[in-house]
Amino acid sequence: MDVVVAVGIVIGAVIVVVGVVGAHWYLWRRLVWDTTERGSVARWVGSGVIVAGTVLLIGAFVSESAGVPFLITQIIAWPGYLWGALFLYLVLWLLLGELVRPLIRGWLARRPEDVPAAAAATEDHPAPVPRRIFVARAVGAAATLAAVTTVGYGTNSVLTGPRVQQLTVPLANLPRAAHGFRIAVVSDIHLGPILGRGFAERVVETINGTQPDLIAVVGDLVDGSVEHLRSAVEPLARLRARHGAFFVTGNHEYFSGAEQWIEHVQELGLRLLANSRTELPHFDLAGVNDIQGQRIGHGPDFAAALGDRDIARTAVLLAHQPVQIHHAVEFGVDLQLSGHTHGGQLWPGNYLAGLANPTVAGLERYGDTQLYVSRGAGAWGPPVRVGAPSDITVIELASKQA
Repeated sequence: MDVVVAVGIVIGAVIVVVGVVGAHWYLWRRLVWDTTERGSVARWVGSGVIVAGTVLLIGAFVSESAGVPFLITQIIAWPGYLWGALFLYLVLWLLLGELVRPLIRGWLARRPEDVPAAAAATEDHPAPVPRRIFVARAVGAAATLAAVTTVGYGTNSVLTGPRVQQLTVPLANLPRAAHGFRIAVVSDIHLGPILGRGFAERVVETINGTQPDLIAVVGDLVDGSVEHLRSAVEPLARLRARHGAFFVTGNHEYFSGAEQWIEHVQELGLRLLANSRTELPHFDLAGVNDIQGQRIGHGPDFAAALGDRDIARTAVLLAHQPVQIHHAVEFGVDLQLSGHTHGGQLWPGNYLAGLANPTVAGLERYGDTQLYVSRGAGAWGPPVRVGAPSDITVIELASKQA
């Protein structure tokens, strides 16, 4: 079985590499080769931009794990990750342009044939642009404008901060006294080399402005070490709710020094739910570690968090990844609150996220358990969201006895 898994990983990696290389070749061919003359400055510049953007993107991904100084990582991250988003939408818009090319050619075919360049070129009347290059430039310019606009809109969507959503969730076993209890759910803030202290302040201000009874921080708080992000996360100490703010780990905490972050979030005043449970006045609030914690022996333990509870009490579970819903159902959880997916973050990423997660965003029911998945407050990698706006969700619990 291990051999099969290893072979599958290798095949998958080869497919990804071939796909990425092929996409870069396609972008270069359509945006540079087809639009410029051989040996021209424009061709060299266009090729250089694509190569430089790719190098910066790779650098943004590997810089921190490679021990590059954090300031350099921050400098690389902005252009590198933005190029990643721009590259995606350049390719998508150019593919759409393939449908337009025949229409432009057909329109040009109905016009008089261009005069040959040698005959037409004079001091006052330079040679006309060949039709092939004209079509390529028209489609390339339109695709570039559309891609820049898409990425610009998506970047503004992230930097202006998450929107507040209101959602009422009826729970069959919730006592009447807990009717109207409000939980502010925030996930995937991803403070790091791009989203820093200013973004954290906006998130905290937004959450506190909802005046919740409880705050649930459902993982992926950071991308980086405590040493580098101590100032960025400091505003979280100002989170305020009547029953406090609770935290469970996400997969990115385990990429960023989970042991130190587990200690530091508690210093900030967040209450850690690490495979544990607390009994609130009218329901149980439990939390499990992220699946990624298994690699350091800190994986999720549903039995520890839920195994010995009074099953007559309503149980709300904080679990970063939606796939943990299946265990939640087994342990009789009434409501699971998750994040992780970002709602896909960059369309059409929502379709890929749907392949790996039972729910990409929103509220769905699995047996007697309901699952709510937040799209997250921040962004991972490119500070860009398209088709998946960031959110902070205030969930109001409703008792069917009220």
